[in-house]
Amino acid sequence: MPLEAGLLEILACPACHAPLKEQDTELICTGQDCGLAYPVRDGIPVLLVDEARHPA
Repeated sequence: MPLEAGLLEILACPACHAPLKEQDTELICTGQDCGLAYPVRDGIPVLLVDEARHPA
């Protein structure tokens, strides 16, 4: 389920404050040194660093 159109424009990575991009069921940080992937559960972004997946 895609997020609302304007929501991605105001969301940022809680760890580094870089913009996020939507990919499948995650929001991926676009920061070069960060790259954390935050889950989206039931259409709600879970922007907790402890819940994020680290880049491979």
